[in-house]
Amino acid sequence: MAKKTIASVDVQGKAVLIRVDFNVPLDENGKITDDRRIRMALPTITSVLERGGKVILMSHLGRPKDAPDAKFTLKPAADRLAELIPNKVTFATDTVGDDAKAKVAALQSGEVVVLENLRFQPGEKKGDAEFAKQLAAFADVYVNDAFGTCHRTDASMVAVPEAMAGKPKVCGFLVEKEIKYLTDTISNPARPFVAILGGAKVSDKIMVIKNLLGICDKVLIGGAMAYTFSLAQGGKVGKSLVEPDKVDLAKELLAEGGDKLVLPIDTHAGDAFSADCNKKIVAAGQIDDDYEGLDIGPETAKLYCDIVKGAKTVVWNGPMGVCEMPPFDEGTKAVAQAIAESDAVSIIGGGDSAAAIQKLGFADKVTHVSTGGGASLAMLEGKKFAAVDLLDE
Repeated sequence: MAKKTIASVDVQGKAVLIRVDFNVPLDENGKITDDRRIRMALPTITSVLERGGKVILMSHLGRPKDAPDAKFTLKPAADRLAELIPNKVTFATDTVGDDAKAKVAALQSGEVVVLENLRFQPGEKKGDAEFAKQLAAFADVYVNDAFGTCHRTDASMVAVPEAMAGKPKVCGFLVEKEIKYLTDTISNPARPFVAILGGAKVSDKIMVIKNLLGICDKVLIGGAMAYTFSLAQGGKVGKSLVEPDKVDLAKELLAEGGDKLVLPIDTHAGDAFSADCNKKIVAAGQIDDDYEGLDIGPETAKLYCDIVKGAKTVVWNGPMGVCEMPPFDEGTKAVAQAIAESDAVSIIGGGDSAAAIQKLGFADKVTHVSTGGGASLAMLEGKKFAAVDLLDE
């Protein structure tokens, strides 16, 4: 997927509309608790500013109901950006209204305006062409640097670049990097290629498992979805989180995967969903009726770590257990450490896995931490993204 990037566009004196992902977590006082998504967008933003371009930033934040909601204003993100760069940053109190129009019109080279939350407009989620036209009219160049929403067809992702016919439509450095790792590495991996998939539901990851079974040497399963596979093999799962309606599907995947699909051999179980419950390690598929599986067991952790040690490419998406609750975070920690210590090209697929890698301090010891949970899963499924396909080759 050789897409043109912002580096190849002359931006001197031009208005550059950048779709960023400033969907940052906020506390109850509206303070940003993690600014990583803002910092990840800086290389693209500063590249345009340093070359004399004018930057207009658009993003969504949270899930407002198609109308302004003070709780979801992008003002904190604009303020944080102003602290991170020396350039002038102004905030427009609307998205395509009078304030946005006035501030975009007054924009000088080397300055930034941040538009108010795209989702305050009903046209954003609907992919509305009229709303998109108003945004497109602001700029000479369109940049997609919001990987976290690349799998969506919101107006800012698809209808805006479509409305900018004849103008450059390119990807930012973050999207370029995500495509490189998630598409290029996977289409031509160094082998052995190992995927580790966790999380609660088989249903969320069916297509990913199917796709990866076709290209990986091993697919390791952890998290609660392992218990649905266990059920499919006739095992006892106690009070574990399972999807009984997905048992036939799990059977199909077991038949399809053969020895490529690796399941836990033991389980760390508890008699309640709490850190201070009664705990025991049991063989996989042997969970007592009043217990539930909450993590992979130590033998499984050792097996998975040994497989990772021999890998040349590793993709990890989803925790191995209840990673926010010790001691049921041990499996996730062991796998994260094995990946960090391996020589493999390692790609961490957003969401909980990305958070775990960050929290454990291994983020700089892996090759790539994806910024998009849903988008990275969709890419691992081999899905096409309209938001990427319509960018210039």
